[in-house]
Amino acid sequence: MIHSFPCGDPALDFVGTWQARRNESPAEKLGTPAGLDAWFVESTLAPDGTSPTAEDLAAAIELREAIYALVLARLERHDLPEDDMTTVNTYAAHPPLLRVLHRDGRSKEGTSAAALSEIARGAIELVGGSEAGLLRECARPECTQVYIDRSRGQRREWCSMKTCGSRVKVAAYRSRLKAANG
Repeated sequence: MIHSFPCGDPALDFVGTWQARRNESPAEKLGTPAGLDAWFVESTLAPDGTSPTAEDLAAAIELREAIYALVLARLERHDLPEDDMTTVNTYAAHPPLLRVLHRDGRSKEGTSAAALSEIARGAIELVGGSEAGLLRECARPECTQVYIDRSRGQRREWCSMKTCGSRVKVAAYRSRLKAANG
């Protein structure tokens, strides 16, 4: 698996494909059309993939950055940027993935544009809905992942306990050991 999905929302996990965005060396997880297709498959958004092109990749990155700008505005309690709202609304206006019923189950079919439409629609629901107040940014300084804090008491600090939470706790433990051994 190339991608991770710790955020509790596909649009936020999609934003997280540009990892550690404020660090000196952020990591681009979509870098190629194949990386975008892998995200579609691994997220189960389009389990059979969409065979994206370089143009689809450019569109995906444009959408991702517009969603991030809207999420950041919500986090910082600022007005939503008009240009980014327009971008997300434009992608959401495309037809979504087609749901197809089969004798043995169901599938989702469509193009990369349809998959991006699904992501944009989810972002609209998130940024404009009741869960916008639950958006948090990971407390690990090297991480910029945004997640939905649905924890009881809403005191979750990390995007994922398996990765960031564990790293922070190990670093704190080592720091205490070093101080104790002086």
